Amino acid sequence: MSIFRRSKKFEASKGAGIAQDMELAIPTHFRCPISLDLMKDPVTLSTGITYDRENIEKWIEMGNSTCPVTHQVLLTFNQIPNHTVRKMIQDWCVANKSCGVERIPTPRIPATPNKVAAICSRIEVAMRNGDRSKCRELLEKIEDLAKEDASNKRCLAKNGIGYALVNMFESFAHYYNTSNDVHLKEILSALTWVLPLDKRVISKLNSDLSLRTMTQILKRENDLSLKQDTVLVLNEVVSVDQDSLEVLMRINEDIEDILFHVIKSPISPNATTATLAIIHRIIISSSPEQSAARFVQMGLIPLILELLVDCDKSLCEKGLAVIDSMCCHKDDRESACDNALTIPLLVKKVLTVSTAATEAAVSTLRKLCFGENKNVMLEAMKFGAFQKLLVVLQMDVGEGTKANVTQLLKLMNNVHRHDFDYCFDSLY
Repeated sequence: MSIFRRSKKFEASKGAGIAQDMELAIPTHFRCPISLDLMKDPVTLSTGITYDRENIEKWIEMGNSTCPVTHQVLLTFNQIPNHTVRKMIQDWCVANKSCGVERIPTPRIPATPNKVAAICSRIEVAMRNGDRSKCRELLEKIEDLAKEDASNKRCLAKNGIGYALVNMFESFAHYYNTSNDVHLKEILSALTWVLPLDKRVISKLNSDLSLRTMTQILKRENDLSLKQDTVLVLNEVVSVDQDSLEVLMRINEDIEDILFHVIKSPISPNATTATLAIIHRIIISSSPEQSAARFVQMGLIPLILELLVDCDKSLCEKGLAVIDSMCCHKDDRESACDNALTIPLLVKKVLTVSTAATEAAVSTLRKLCFGENKNVMLEAMKFGAFQKLLVVLQMDVGEGTKANVTQLLKLMNNVHRHDFDYCFDSLY
Protein backbone atom coordinates (compact mmCIF):
# COMPACT_ATOMS: atom_id res chain seq x y z
CA MET A 1 0.00 0.00 0.00
CA SER A 2 1.29 3.47 -0.94
CA ILE A 3 1.85 5.79 1.98
CA PHE A 4 2.35 9.49 2.60
CA ARG A 5 5.21 10.23 5.00
CA ARG A 6 5.06 13.19 7.34
CA SER A 7 7.31 16.09 6.42
CA LYS A 8 10.22 16.86 8.77
CA LYS A 9 8.82 20.32 9.29
CA PHE A 10 5.51 18.90 10.49
CA GLU A 11 7.16 16.36 12.77
CA ALA A 12 9.35 18.99 14.41
CA SER A 13 6.36 21.20 15.06
CA LYS A 14 4.55 18.43 16.93
CA GLY A 15 7.32 17.81 19.43
CA ALA A 16 8.86 14.60 20.72
CA GLY A 17 5.70 13.50 22.57
CA ILE A 18 3.83 12.69 19.34
CA ALA A 19 4.47 9.41 17.54
CA GLN A 20 6.41 10.30 14.39
CA ASP A 21 6.38 6.92 12.72
CA MET A 22 2.70 7.14 11.72
CA GLU A 23 2.13 7.09 7.97
CA LEU A 24 -0.87 8.21 5.95
CA ALA A 25 -2.16 5.92 3.22
CA ILE A 26 -2.78 7.52 -0.20
CA PRO A 27 -6.07 6.36 -1.80
CA THR A 28 -5.35 4.03 -4.70
CA HIS A 29 -7.21 6.14 -7.28
CA PHE A 30 -5.06 9.16 -6.36
CA ARG A 31 -1.85 7.35 -7.26
CA CYS A 32 -0.24 7.35 -10.69
CA PRO A 33 -0.16 3.75 -12.03
CA ILE A 34 3.41 4.34 -13.24
CA SER A 35 5.15 5.89 -10.22
CA LEU A 36 2.58 4.94 -7.55
CA ASP A 37 3.01 8.47 -6.18
CA LEU A 38 0.30 11.03 -5.53
CA MET A 39 -0.70 12.60 -8.86
CA LYS A 40 -0.05 16.33 -9.20
CA ASP A 41 -1.47 16.81 -12.68
CA PRO A 42 -3.80 13.88 -13.53
CA VAL A 43 -4.54 13.37 -17.23
CA THR A 44 -6.59 10.68 -18.94
CA LEU A 45 -5.59 8.82 -22.11
CA SER A 46 -7.88 7.54 -24.85
CA THR A 47 -7.95 4.18 -23.01
CA GLY A 48 -9.67 5.82 -20.03
CA ILE A 49 -6.74 5.33 -17.65
CA THR A 50 -5.55 8.34 -15.65
CA TYR A 51 -1.85 9.06 -15.07
CA ASP A 52 0.26 11.89 -13.74
CA ARG A 53 1.13 14.04 -16.78
CA GLU A 54 4.89 14.07 -16.17
CA ASN A 55 5.08 10.27 -15.91
CA ILE A 56 2.97 9.45 -18.96
CA GLU A 57 4.85 12.02 -21.05
CA LYS A 58 8.15 10.36 -20.13
CA TRP A 59 6.61 6.99 -21.05
CA ILE A 60 5.60 8.26 -24.50
CA GLU A 61 8.92 10.06 -25.06
CA MET A 62 10.72 6.76 -24.49
CA GLY A 63 9.05 5.52 -27.67
CA ASN A 64 6.18 3.59 -26.12
CA SER A 65 2.87 3.66 -28.01
CA THR A 66 0.72 1.61 -25.65
CA CYS A 67 -1.19 2.30 -22.45
CA PRO A 68 1.00 1.12 -19.51
CA VAL A 69 -1.99 -0.43 -17.71
CA THR A 70 -4.17 -1.89 -20.49
CA HIS A 71 -1.35 -2.41 -23.02
CA GLN A 72 -3.73 -1.16 -25.72
CA VAL A 73 -2.16 0.68 -28.65
CA LEU A 74 -2.81 4.41 -28.23
CA LEU A 75 -4.72 5.73 -31.23
CA THR A 76 -3.83 9.24 -30.06
CA PHE A 77 -1.34 10.64 -27.58
CA ASN A 78 -3.73 13.35 -26.45
CA GLN A 79 -3.83 13.82 -22.69
CA ILE A 80 -7.10 15.17 -21.31
CA PRO A 81 -6.81 16.95 -17.93
CA ASN A 82 -8.88 15.05 -15.35
CA HIS A 83 -10.21 17.99 -13.35
CA THR A 84 -12.51 15.80 -11.26
CA VAL A 85 -9.70 13.61 -9.92
CA ARG A 86 -7.41 16.59 -9.48
CA LYS A 87 -10.08 18.41 -7.40
CA MET A 88 -10.63 15.28 -5.29
CA ILE A 89 -6.88 15.02 -4.63
CA GLN A 90 -6.74 18.68 -3.61
CA ASP A 91 -9.69 18.21 -1.24
CA TRP A 92 -7.98 15.16 0.25
CA CYS A 93 -4.78 17.18 0.76
CA VAL A 94 -6.70 19.95 2.53
CA ALA A 95 -8.55 17.42 4.72
CA ASN A 96 -5.24 15.90 5.80
CA LYS A 97 -3.37 19.16 6.30
CA SER A 98 -3.00 18.36 10.00
CA CYS A 99 -1.07 15.24 9.01
CA GLY A 100 1.52 17.26 7.12
CA VAL A 101 -0.01 16.98 3.63
CA GLU A 102 0.43 20.03 1.42
CA ARG A 103 -2.22 20.90 -1.14
CA ILE A 104 -1.06 20.28 -4.71
CA PRO A 105 -1.26 23.46 -6.82
CA THR A 106 -3.67 23.70 -9.71
CA PRO A 107 -1.55 23.08 -12.84
CA ARG A 108 -1.51 25.64 -15.60
CA ILE A 109 -2.90 24.72 -18.97
CA PRO A 110 0.06 23.25 -20.92
CA ALA A 111 1.17 24.28 -24.37
CA THR A 112 -0.52 22.43 -27.21
CA PRO A 113 0.19 22.32 -30.97
CA ASN A 114 -2.91 24.43 -31.59
CA LYS A 115 -1.88 27.02 -29.01
CA VAL A 116 1.63 27.24 -30.48
CA ALA A 117 0.21 27.56 -34.02
CA ALA A 118 -2.01 30.39 -32.81
CA ILE A 119 0.96 32.25 -31.29
CA CYS A 120 2.95 31.83 -34.52
CA SER A 121 0.04 33.21 -36.57
CA ARG A 122 -0.31 36.21 -34.27
CA ILE A 123 3.42 36.91 -34.54
CA GLU A 124 3.19 36.80 -38.33
CA VAL A 125 0.28 39.28 -38.32
CA ALA A 126 2.08 41.58 -35.84
CA MET A 127 5.22 41.68 -37.98
CA ARG A 128 3.23 42.25 -41.15
CA ASN A 129 1.59 45.24 -39.46
CA GLY A 130 4.89 46.47 -38.06
CA ASP A 131 3.53 46.13 -34.53
CA ARG A 132 6.74 45.63 -32.54
CA SER A 133 4.86 46.13 -29.27
CA LYS A 134 2.64 43.14 -30.04
CA CYS A 135 5.70 41.10 -30.99
CA ARG A 136 7.22 41.84 -27.58
CA GLU A 137 3.98 40.80 -25.88
CA LEU A 138 3.93 37.48 -27.76
CA LEU A 139 7.61 36.90 -27.01
CA GLU A 140 6.85 37.25 -23.30
CA LYS A 141 4.04 34.71 -23.70
CA ILE A 142 6.48 32.25 -25.30
CA GLU A 143 8.93 32.79 -22.45
CA ASP A 144 6.23 32.26 -19.82
CA LEU A 145 5.16 28.98 -21.42
CA ALA A 146 8.75 27.77 -21.70
CA LYS A 147 9.49 28.58 -18.06
CA GLU A 148 6.65 26.41 -16.78
CA ASP A 149 8.18 23.05 -17.69
CA ALA A 150 10.28 21.11 -20.18
CA SER A 151 7.16 19.67 -21.80
CA ASN A 152 6.08 23.13 -22.91
CA LYS A 153 9.53 23.79 -24.39
CA ARG A 154 9.36 20.59 -26.41
CA CYS A 155 5.88 21.43 -27.65
CA LEU A 156 6.96 24.92 -28.69
CA ALA A 157 10.07 23.62 -30.46
CA LYS A 158 8.21 20.90 -32.34
CA ASN A 159 5.46 23.16 -33.62
CA GLY A 160 7.23 25.94 -35.47
CA ILE A 161 8.14 28.44 -32.78
CA GLY A 162 11.74 28.51 -34.06
CA TYR A 163 10.70 30.02 -37.38
CA ALA A 164 8.54 32.62 -35.64
CA LEU A 165 11.48 33.53 -33.38
CA VAL A 166 13.94 34.03 -36.25
CA ASN A 167 11.38 36.16 -38.07
CA MET A 168 11.20 38.37 -34.99
CA PHE A 169 14.99 38.35 -34.69
CA GLU A 170 15.39 39.68 -38.22
CA SER A 171 12.70 42.29 -37.59
CA PHE A 172 14.34 43.56 -34.39
CA ALA A 173 17.84 43.32 -35.94
CA HIS A 174 16.99 46.23 -38.22
CA TYR A 175 17.09 48.48 -35.15
CA TYR A 176 20.18 47.00 -33.46
CA ASN A 177 22.61 49.71 -34.59
CA THR A 178 20.36 52.49 -33.30
CA SER A 179 19.11 50.88 -30.10
CA ASN A 180 20.30 47.82 -28.21
CA ASP A 181 16.96 46.06 -28.13
CA VAL A 182 16.78 43.73 -25.13
CA HIS A 183 14.41 41.49 -27.05
CA LEU A 184 17.24 40.30 -29.30
CA LYS A 185 18.74 38.76 -26.16
CA GLU A 186 15.45 37.08 -25.28
CA ILE A 187 14.99 35.73 -28.81
CA LEU A 188 18.53 34.28 -28.93
CA SER A 189 18.02 32.75 -25.49
CA ALA A 190 14.82 31.09 -26.70
CA LEU A 191 16.52 29.81 -29.85
CA THR A 192 19.07 27.90 -27.73
CA TRP A 193 16.36 25.59 -26.40
CA VAL A 194 14.90 25.17 -29.89
CA LEU A 195 18.21 23.64 -31.06
CA PRO A 196 18.77 21.80 -33.30
CA LEU A 197 17.29 24.27 -35.77
CA ASP A 198 15.55 22.94 -38.85
CA LYS A 199 16.55 23.92 -42.39
CA ARG A 200 13.77 26.49 -42.74
CA VAL A 201 14.99 28.31 -39.63
CA ILE A 202 18.64 28.07 -40.72
CA SER A 203 17.82 29.51 -44.14
CA LYS A 204 16.16 32.48 -42.44
CA LEU A 205 19.20 33.12 -40.23
CA ASN A 206 21.51 32.83 -43.24
CA SER A 207 21.04 36.46 -44.23
CA ASP A 208 23.54 39.31 -44.20
CA LEU A 209 21.46 41.16 -41.62
CA SER A 210 21.06 38.25 -39.19
CA LEU A 211 24.68 37.08 -39.40
CA ARG A 212 26.04 40.63 -39.15
CA THR A 213 23.87 41.32 -36.11
CA MET A 214 25.06 38.17 -34.32
CA THR A 215 28.72 38.96 -34.94
CA GLN A 216 28.20 42.57 -33.83
CA ILE A 217 26.63 41.29 -30.62
CA LEU A 218 29.74 39.16 -30.03
CA LYS A 219 31.93 42.18 -30.70
CA ARG A 220 30.07 44.86 -28.75
CA GLU A 221 28.11 43.37 -25.90
CA ASN A 222 29.46 42.69 -22.41
CA ASP A 223 26.57 40.46 -21.33
CA LEU A 224 28.18 36.99 -21.11
CA SER A 225 24.84 35.19 -21.23
CA LEU A 226 23.90 37.02 -24.43
CA LYS A 227 27.28 36.25 -26.01
CA GLN A 228 26.97 32.58 -25.09
CA ASP A 229 23.50 32.26 -26.63
CA THR A 230 24.68 34.12 -29.74
CA VAL A 231 27.69 31.91 -30.38
CA LEU A 232 25.64 28.75 -29.80
CA VAL A 233 23.09 29.84 -32.41
CA LEU A 234 25.80 31.05 -34.80
CA ASN A 235 27.61 27.71 -34.57
CA GLU A 236 24.38 25.88 -35.33
CA VAL A 237 23.88 27.99 -38.46
CA VAL A 238 27.38 27.57 -39.91
CA SER A 239 27.49 23.86 -39.06
CA VAL A 240 24.35 23.17 -41.08
CA ASP A 241 24.76 25.60 -43.99
CA GLN A 242 28.17 25.99 -45.66
CA ASP A 243 26.92 29.06 -47.53
CA SER A 244 26.37 30.85 -44.23
CA LEU A 245 30.06 30.45 -43.41
CA GLU A 246 30.99 32.15 -46.66
CA VAL A 247 28.51 34.96 -45.94
CA LEU A 248 29.87 35.31 -42.41
CA MET A 249 33.43 35.75 -43.69
CA ARG A 250 32.40 38.07 -46.51
CA ILE A 251 30.50 40.54 -44.32
CA ASN A 252 33.02 40.50 -41.43
CA GLU A 253 36.62 41.24 -42.34
CA ASP A 254 37.52 41.00 -38.66
CA ILE A 255 35.67 37.73 -37.94
CA GLU A 256 38.92 36.06 -36.77
CA ASP A 257 39.50 38.85 -34.25
CA ILE A 258 35.90 38.65 -33.01
CA LEU A 259 36.06 34.89 -32.45
CA PHE A 260 39.51 35.06 -30.88
CA HIS A 261 38.30 37.48 -28.23
CA VAL A 262 35.32 35.23 -27.45
CA ILE A 263 37.84 32.48 -26.65
CA LYS A 264 40.13 34.87 -24.77
CA SER A 265 37.35 36.18 -22.53
CA PRO A 266 36.02 33.09 -20.70
CA ILE A 267 32.25 32.78 -21.00
CA SER A 268 31.49 29.10 -20.48
CA PRO A 269 32.79 25.72 -21.71
CA ASN A 270 29.81 25.45 -24.07
CA ALA A 271 30.48 28.87 -25.58
CA THR A 272 34.19 28.13 -25.98
CA THR A 273 33.47 24.78 -27.62
CA ALA A 274 30.99 26.37 -30.04
CA THR A 275 33.45 29.15 -30.90
CA LEU A 276 36.25 26.64 -31.54
CA ALA A 277 33.89 24.72 -33.83
CA ILE A 278 33.28 27.89 -35.88
CA ILE A 279 37.02 28.65 -36.00
CA HIS A 280 37.74 25.11 -37.17
CA ARG A 281 35.26 25.43 -40.03
CA ILE A 282 36.77 28.75 -41.07
CA ILE A 283 40.30 27.34 -41.15
CA ILE A 284 39.37 24.26 -43.19
CA SER A 285 37.27 26.31 -45.61
CA SER A 286 38.34 27.07 -49.17
CA SER A 287 40.99 29.61 -48.11
CA PRO A 288 42.50 28.24 -44.88
CA GLU A 289 46.04 29.71 -45.16
CA GLN A 290 45.10 33.30 -44.48
CA SER A 291 42.71 32.55 -41.60
CA ALA A 292 45.08 30.07 -39.96
CA ALA A 293 47.94 32.57 -40.15
CA ARG A 294 45.79 35.27 -38.57
CA PHE A 295 44.78 33.04 -35.69
CA VAL A 296 48.40 32.01 -35.12
CA GLN A 297 49.56 35.63 -35.10
CA MET A 298 46.87 36.48 -32.54
CA GLY A 299 48.17 33.76 -30.23
CA LEU A 300 45.36 31.23 -30.54
CA ILE A 301 47.62 28.19 -30.21
CA PRO A 302 48.95 28.99 -26.70
CA LEU A 303 45.45 30.05 -25.69
CA ILE A 304 44.01 26.68 -26.73
CA LEU A 305 46.87 24.80 -25.11
CA GLU A 306 46.07 26.47 -21.79
CA LEU A 307 42.44 25.39 -22.18
CA LEU A 308 43.49 21.81 -22.93
CA VAL A 309 45.31 21.46 -19.61
CA ASP A 310 41.97 20.95 -17.85
CA CYS A 311 38.80 20.78 -19.93
CA ASP A 312 35.88 18.51 -20.79
CA LYS A 313 35.77 16.01 -23.65
CA SER A 314 33.93 18.15 -26.18
CA LEU A 315 36.14 21.20 -25.67
CA CYS A 316 39.25 19.01 -25.85
CA GLU A 317 38.19 17.45 -29.15
CA LYS A 318 37.43 20.83 -30.71
CA GLY A 319 40.62 22.40 -29.39
CA LEU A 320 42.80 19.59 -30.76
CA ALA A 321 40.99 19.75 -34.11
CA VAL A 322 41.72 23.48 -34.37
CA ILE A 323 45.41 23.06 -33.53
CA ASP A 324 45.66 20.23 -36.06
CA SER A 325 44.09 22.39 -38.78
CA MET A 326 46.49 25.27 -37.98
CA CYS A 327 49.60 23.09 -38.33
CA CYS A 328 49.33 22.56 -42.08
CA HIS A 329 51.96 25.19 -42.90
CA LYS A 330 55.58 25.55 -41.88
CA ASP A 331 55.34 28.87 -40.03
CA ASP A 332 52.30 27.70 -38.08
CA ARG A 333 54.03 24.43 -37.15
CA GLU A 334 57.02 26.36 -35.87
CA SER A 335 54.74 28.47 -33.68
CA ALA A 336 53.26 25.30 -32.20
CA CYS A 337 56.68 23.73 -31.61
CA ASP A 338 57.92 26.85 -29.83
CA ASN A 339 55.36 26.38 -27.05
CA ALA A 340 56.58 24.16 -24.21
CA LEU A 341 53.08 22.75 -23.64
CA THR A 342 52.49 21.50 -27.18
CA ILE A 343 54.22 18.12 -27.26
CA PRO A 344 53.48 17.06 -23.65
CA LEU A 345 49.78 17.89 -24.06
CA LEU A 346 49.45 16.19 -27.45
CA VAL A 347 51.01 12.99 -26.11
CA LYS A 348 48.91 13.18 -22.94
CA LYS A 349 45.65 13.41 -24.92
CA VAL A 350 46.41 10.30 -26.95
CA LEU A 351 44.26 7.42 -25.58
CA THR A 352 42.99 9.44 -22.60
CA VAL A 353 40.01 11.42 -23.96
CA SER A 354 38.29 9.85 -26.97
CA THR A 355 38.99 8.36 -30.38
CA ALA A 356 38.41 11.75 -32.01
CA ALA A 357 40.87 13.44 -29.65
CA THR A 358 43.43 10.68 -30.21
CA GLU A 359 43.16 10.99 -33.99
CA ALA A 360 43.56 14.79 -33.87
CA ALA A 361 46.56 14.56 -31.52
CA VAL A 362 48.25 11.91 -33.68
CA SER A 363 47.63 13.96 -36.84
CA THR A 364 49.19 17.03 -35.22
CA LEU A 365 52.22 15.09 -34.00
CA ARG A 366 52.76 13.77 -37.52
CA LYS A 367 52.66 17.30 -38.94
CA LEU A 368 55.07 18.60 -36.29
CA CYS A 369 57.49 15.80 -37.17
CA PHE A 370 57.38 16.89 -40.83
CA GLY A 371 60.89 16.84 -42.31
CA GLU A 372 62.02 14.41 -39.60
CA ASN A 373 62.10 17.00 -36.85
CA LYS A 374 64.39 15.18 -34.44
CA ASN A 375 63.74 17.47 -31.48
CA VAL A 376 59.98 16.94 -31.68
CA MET A 377 60.37 13.17 -31.94
CA LEU A 378 62.75 13.01 -28.99
CA GLU A 379 60.44 15.09 -26.81
CA ALA A 380 57.41 13.04 -27.82
CA MET A 381 59.24 9.81 -27.03
CA LYS A 382 60.34 11.23 -23.70
CA PHE A 383 56.66 11.58 -22.72
CA GLY A 384 55.78 8.06 -23.81
CA ALA A 385 54.53 8.63 -27.36
CA PHE A 386 56.17 5.49 -28.79
CA GLN A 387 54.32 3.12 -26.45
CA LYS A 388 51.02 4.93 -26.90
CA LEU A 389 51.30 4.84 -30.68
CA LEU A 390 51.80 1.08 -30.58
CA VAL A 391 48.48 0.81 -28.73
CA VAL A 392 46.71 3.17 -31.16
CA LEU A 393 47.85 0.95 -34.02
CA GLN A 394 45.74 -1.86 -32.55
CA MET A 395 42.64 0.32 -32.17
CA ASP A 396 39.68 0.74 -34.46
CA VAL A 397 40.76 4.10 -35.89
CA GLY A 398 40.59 5.60 -39.37
CA GLU A 399 42.97 4.57 -42.12
CA GLY A 400 44.48 8.06 -42.12
CA THR A 401 45.29 7.76 -38.42
CA LYS A 402 46.84 4.33 -38.86
CA ALA A 403 49.00 5.72 -41.66
CA ASN A 404 50.10 8.61 -39.42
CA VAL A 405 50.91 6.23 -36.56
CA THR A 406 52.94 3.96 -38.85
CA GLN A 407 54.93 6.92 -40.21
CA LEU A 408 55.56 8.27 -36.71
CA LEU A 409 56.79 4.92 -35.44
CA LYS A 410 59.15 4.60 -38.39
CA LEU A 411 60.51 8.09 -37.84
CA MET A 412 60.99 7.48 -34.13
CA ASN A 413 62.65 4.17 -34.82
CA ASN A 414 65.15 5.93 -37.06
CA VAL A 415 66.26 8.28 -34.31
CA HIS A 416 69.90 7.71 -33.38
CA ARG A 417 70.25 4.73 -31.12
CA HIS A 418 71.84 6.59 -28.25
CA ASP A 419 69.03 9.18 -28.30
CA PHE A 420 66.44 6.42 -28.32
CA ASP A 421 68.06 4.61 -25.41
CA TYR A 422 68.34 7.87 -23.52
CA CYS A 423 64.61 8.46 -23.81
CA PHE A 424 63.79 5.11 -22.29
CA ASP A 425 66.40 5.05 -19.51
CA SER A 426 63.73 6.11 -17.02
CA LEU A 427 61.48 3.23 -17.98
CA TYR A 428 63.87 0.42 -17.01
